[in-house]
Amino acid sequence: MEEREIFDITIIGGGPTGLFASFYGGMRKMKVKILDSLPQLGGQLTELYPDKFIYDVGGFTKVLAKDLVDNLVVQANYGDPSICLEETVSTVERQEDHFVIQTDKGLHYTKAILLTAGVGAFQPRKLGVEGSEQFEGTSLHYGVKDLTMFSGKKVVVLGGGDSAVDWAMMLENVASHVTLSHRREKMTAHEANIDTLVESKVEIKKPYGVKELVGENGQVRELVLIDKEGNEERLEADHVIVNYGNITSLGPIKEWGLEMEKNSVVVNSKMETNIPGIYAAGDIATYEGKVKLIAVGFGEAPTAINNAKAYLDPKSKIQPLHSTSVFK
Repeated sequence: MEEREIFDITIIGGGPTGLFASFYGGMRKMKVKILDSLPQLGGQLTELYPDKFIYDVGGFTKVLAKDLVDNLVVQANYGDPSICLEETVSTVERQEDHFVIQTDKGLHYTKAILLTAGVGAFQPRKLGVEGSEQFEGTSLHYGVKDLTMFSGKKVVVLGGGDSAVDWAMMLENVASHVTLSHRREKMTAHEANIDTLVESKVEIKKPYGVKELVGENGQVRELVLIDKEGNEERLEADHVIVNYGNITSLGPIKEWGLEMEKNSVVVNSKMETNIPGIYAAGDIATYEGKVKLIAVGFGEAPTAINNAKAYLDPKSKIQPLHSTSVFK
């Protein structure tokens, strides 16, 4: 990092929204930097479920998360952004006509900031069953990065949301047997997802909690389920995948003086926060009627970038040239 090199905009968060914002920054001839605390770009798509299909991106009936990220990274490199990984942002301070961003590795200088940090730092919500730690990393999983390891195995997926259902469906024709077990009678996955699950050969168990994992040397052999009446059921299992959601935190961002609503940053229709020069887009941003989808982040990113461009250069147009005009 060149000392005191001042960028036009620094994007904090290298997930899908941040990557698409980087592309648009390049389209607008802005000097762009991306900061991310993870060791690779892609955010949760890369870290938690690279082999999971994504269904809510326009133009794709379905696309593997890792393939979507690969394409976004190539696209983001338009304009040659500076990319700094494994850096955790702590403080932001305005100095005259620019901001100084402090990370655990140094200082970064930028005229504008775009927050695309998603839900912030995250870690999977653990199973919480006594003794389950001995199986973590071998046969108890909180994310899946390689579907082939489940080939021909008995797999139990725990959870009732879309991620749990998606994993169960993706494993249907990979594993020898898949069971999805949920703690409650009502599942939170989308109705269409649930319909697909019910019509599949995945076995559904609900409402059941997990009482015990039985096995040795890091290898699960059985899963002991228990219902509200205390009735137990034992399932053979080679692998257990837990999808109980994530514990998230925006960390130091909450101390920047931004207007917050729950764990999100409030923005207006220009993606502006209450601090001039700081914008937010994607899951970290909120406004009335907000829907948290990757597709929504893809729309908010260019809105933020184009308004940031006008903020930095009032003579520039908010509406950019269409890509068909740029890429002739």
